[in-house]
Amino acid sequence: MSTLHAVVRPATGPAHGLVVLLHGVGSNERSLQALAHGLDPRVEVVLPRAPLAFGPDAFGWFTVQFGAQGPVIDPAQAEASRLLLIDYVRALQAQHGVDAAHTLVAGFSQGGIMSASVALTAPQVARRFAVLSGRILPEIAPQIPADIATRGVRGLILHGEQDSKLPFALATAAAARLQALGVEHALHGYPADHTLTAAMQADFNAWTTRALLSGH
Repeated sequence: MSTLHAVVRPATGPAHGLVVLLHGVGSNERSLQALAHGLDPRVEVVLPRAPLAFGPDAFGWFTVQFGAQGPVIDPAQAEASRLLLIDYVRALQAQHGVDAAHTLVAGFSQGGIMSASVALTAPQVARRFAVLSGRILPEIAPQIPADIATRGVRGLILHGEQDSKLPFALATAAAARLQALGVEHALHGYPADHTLTAAMQADFNAWTTRALLSGH
């Protein structure tokens, strides 16, 4: 198993679902703890630290530069983190006895980007994903299975309409990409910049309960 340092908000009793929450670039595993504590107590929530260190308490899944043409990533680092997370989620599932249909990978900004990368390329591992103020990397296209529309994947996109870091157009482009792939999804915009608002957190919590626990 690939190990990542993590903080955990354990389920109360046996886990009926698994949520892996991924932080953004320049942040750490503690940044989404408030979001984790708002989730249904029947799910196990794990918040791993990204593997690349960019400074004191500042980590990321890949290097990114912002220029006139938008964000430019290090694709090799993004691919290494994608594979690392797939192995990591598999190990957590084995530990808690949770299957792909009851596994959600979600995150903020770069963490949301990685969430989509995992679920869209490895639906056998996670069939639920949420992108909070992120995007879908075009670089993952070759890894998306041709039958993704039949794999039961469901996604959520939440984004600030005044996002100055990753413009809202990236959210609408992500939704259009999912539509073209035949992947069930929902897109919600908010009057906000590059941040998580209380309304976004409430909508994420409600969607997560429906997506993971509707049969429980």
